[in-house]
Amino acid sequence: MSTPQSDIGLIGLAVMGENLALNIESKGFPISVFNRTTSKVDAFMNGRAKGKKFVGAHTLPEFVTSLKLPRKIILLVKAGKAVDELIDQLVPLLSSGDIIIDGGNSHFPDTIRRTQYVESKGLLYVGSGVSGGEEGALKGPAMMPGGSPAAWPHIKPIFQSICAKTPEGDPCCDWIGENGAGHFVKMVHNGIEYGDMQLICEIYDLMKRGLGMTNAEMHAVFAEWNTGELDSYLIEITRDILGYKDEAGNEVVDLILDAAGQKGTGKWTVVAALDDGMPLTLIGEAVFARCLSAVKEERVAAAQEIKGKVTTFKGDKAKFVKDLQAALYAAKIVSYAQGYQLMRAAAKTYKWNLNYGGIALVWRGGCIIRSVFLGEIKKAFKRNPGLVNLLVDKYFKKTVSSRQAGWRRVIIQATKLGIPVPCLSSALAYFDGYRSDRLPANLLQAQRDYFGAHTYERVDKPRGEVFHTNWTGRGGTTTARTYTV
Repeated sequence: MSTPQSDIGLIGLAVMGENLALNIESKGFPISVFNRTTSKVDAFMNGRAKGKKFVGAHTLPEFVTSLKLPRKIILLVKAGKAVDELIDQLVPLLSSGDIIIDGGNSHFPDTIRRTQYVESKGLLYVGSGVSGGEEGALKGPAMMPGGSPAAWPHIKPIFQSICAKTPEGDPCCDWIGENGAGHFVKMVHNGIEYGDMQLICEIYDLMKRGLGMTNAEMHAVFAEWNTGELDSYLIEITRDILGYKDEAGNEVVDLILDAAGQKGTGKWTVVAALDDGMPLTLIGEAVFARCLSAVKEERVAAAQEIKGKVTTFKGDKAKFVKDLQAALYAAKIVSYAQGYQLMRAAAKTYKWNLNYGGIALVWRGGCIIRSVFLGEIKKAFKRNPGLVNLLVDKYFKKTVSSRQAGWRRVIIQATKLGIPVPCLSSALAYFDGYRSDRLPANLLQAQRDYFGAHTYERVDKPRGEVFHTNWTGRGGTTTARTYTV
C-alpha cells in the first residue's frame, strides 16, 4: 500500500471544485481529487493540474487511501441527494476522527441532520458556506464553516490560507458555530445578496426610466459611488456592466431579457424568517421581485391592458441622484439589520453561539456582498456585543436619520412616476414600523378576538395576562387555548 501523501481531498470537479482545488494546492497543500465521471479527473490532471501536487483517483477507495490522517474530504457536488449518497459511500471507508466537509450550497436543516448522522459513526462533519463564485474559489473565497467543533483545528490552517483576506490582512474565514450554523449564515448572506441586487436594480430603473439617463451617465454615477460609502463588489460590477459594449458596439445590458432566475437560497432565507417570526421584509420583496420578473409574457400583455396615471420627472436631476444615493445606503442598512435579526433568532432557536462581528469580518472580502460598509457592522458589535438591532447602534442610527429626507423623496417620486420600488419602500416601511412605539396591532388583536376568541393583552395590565371580550353579546366565555405573540 502506498504512503498517504495528500493533506486534503476534494470530490467534484465542476467549476467551483476545480478552482478551489487549484487554490488549495497553490497554498502548499498537496491534494487528492475524485469525480464520479473519471474522465474529468484525467482531463484535469493532464490540464490545469499538470506538474502540480495533485493525486488523481479513479475510485473512492483509492482516493481515501491517498489522504493523511485524520482524513479531510471536501464535497463540492450538487446540493441534496448527491451529498447524502456520497456520505453513505464514504462512511464505510473512513476511520474515527476523519472529517467530511460539504462546501456546497446545502440547506441548513440538511446539515444539522448530516452532522448528527456522521458524528454517530465516529466521524466529524463540517457544512461550510463558500462565497465568491469561480474567481473567489481560485483566488480566495469567503468561507463560513460550521458543524463538529472538533474538526476546526484540523481544517483551520488550510481554510484560513485559501480564503480571502480583508484590507487589514484578516482571514475571511472563521468558525461559525455548531451543526448547521455555517450553512445558515451562508444562506443569510445569499438572502442579503438578493436584497442588495434588487435595491441596485430599483435605483437603475429610476435613473433609466425616471430620469432618462443613458448607460454612460449611469456608469459615471456608479463609478463615483464606488469610491465612497457605497464601495462594494456589487456597485463595482454594476458600474462595469453599464459601461460594457460588445464587438458590434451594442450596450449589452439593454439586450438582456428582464426575467430573473434564482436557485432558491433567497427563498430559504425568507422561509427561515417566517419560521422564526422575523420581519425579513426587504429580502422577501427581493425574492418576489424575481418571481414577478419571471412572468414576462403576462406583464407584456398587462402593459397593453392596464394604464396607470403616471407623471414625468420635472425636478433637479443632479439633486435627485443624490437622493438616490441616500436611499440606497439607508435601505442597505435596513437589509443587513433584518439579516442580523434573523441570525439572532436562529441562534436562539438552534442554540448556536454566533459571533456577529466576526461574521461581518468574514463577509468583508471574497464574497458577493463584500463592501466597505461591513467594517461598520464589525465596529458596531465591538461597541456592543449584545446589540439587538443595527438601527439602534450610534453610527447606523445617525447614518439612516441623516438620509431619511432623501429616502422619502425617492419613494414619493417613484410612486408619481409609476416605477415599482418594492425593496426601497419596504425598507422604509420597516424602518418606520421599528421606530414606532405603537402600531395598529391593537385593532388586529380586537379583530382576532371578535371572530375567534383569541384573547388579547391590555396596556393597563401586566404582560402575559390575557382577556376576552364578548363583542356581540351572543358569545360565551370559552376562548382559544393558546395566546402567542
